[in-house]
Amino acid sequence: MYYSEYLQLDKILNAQQPESFKEGNEPAHDEMLFIIIHQAYELWFKQILFEINSVLEIMSLPVLNDNSPELQTVVHRMQRAATILKLIVQQIDTLETMTPMDFLDFRDMLRPASGFQSYQFKVLEAKLGLKFDARHGQQYYTSQLKQPDIDVIKEAESGNTVLSLVNKWLERMPFFKEEKYWENYNPKLATAPWEHVVGGLFWSDYESIYTESLAEGEKNNAENFKNIFLKDDNNPERSLSPAACRAALFIMIYRGYPMLELPFQLLDTLLEIDNQLGNWRFRHINMVRRMIGSRIGTGGSTGAGYLQGAMEKHIIFKELTQLNSFLIDRRRLPILHKELIEKLGYCF
Repeated sequence: MYYSEYLQLDKILNAQQPESFKEGNEPAHDEMLFIIIHQAYELWFKQILFEINSVLEIMSLPVLNDNSPELQTVVHRMQRAATILKLIVQQIDTLETMTPMDFLDFRDMLRPASGFQSYQFKVLEAKLGLKFDARHGQQYYTSQLKQPDIDVIKEAESGNTVLSLVNKWLERMPFFKEEKYWENYNPKLATAPWEHVVGGLFWSDYESIYTESLAEGEKNNAENFKNIFLKDDNNPERSLSPAACRAALFIMIYRGYPMLELPFQLLDTLLEIDNQLGNWRFRHINMVRRMIGSRIGTGGSTGAGYLQGAMEKHIIFKELTQLNSFLIDRRRLPILHKELIEKLGYCF
């Protein structure tokens, strides 16, 4: 095996064909950087999709043990995806060594091509869990794409997503499937359990402790508590069911127990992926404003305006993020019964 043949460097290193270098044009030095940066983006998107597809396959299994090699693999690969996204954000530093005047040397030659036409990034968002109805600029988000690329995006939107499979995984949490784990629970404040909920006395107790901890300006959160963790109204805007939200909150507050370490790492990694996607969009917005100001993008979008709208709306795991609003001081957490604590320390 020869290095350059294995990496097919003849294809990669000859894949840069700057428009400004073609006959009759004046070469724009920075166009080479522009091409290589965006080719690197697409290669990293391909790797992230490779990781996400493997995660979707594992999480589609009928049973996923919370203390198993499969879950460890899921966490590891999602953490890799988050790390790649960090690298993508840092890559903007290199792109910003190009000045606005350097960009103008070749910008008009790119029309109507645009980063907005990156179908891989749209597939990535869809497979993570961004729904079409939640997209900013729905009317034209595929209008500039060729049909084969549109078909790939639509297929991704119609299949399983990381978010939908995480919802199913959380709903299967064993500690809230059987009442036996809560029979001996001793509440601090609650006297009446939530009806039709396994561990209902625990959740009623947690709600009372949480409500008592709220400052005057936070009282609205008390009303939201039941809407998120109890009310099952089949709201199409929700991606996580009340049962999934209860399981996720339980994982967050008792993450110190061995059985919950991996589940917490998974939830925390999903939040980090959202964070890095937000960082990428924020840096992209600032770069666009610096490069072209208020002008429209080469693909016809509103430029920084479109990116601002996407940053504010495209928060894929926002329902996990909002659970942090319902945490309480660890010193006030309900005390679990010793039988449940033993289970949280060992495999089933």
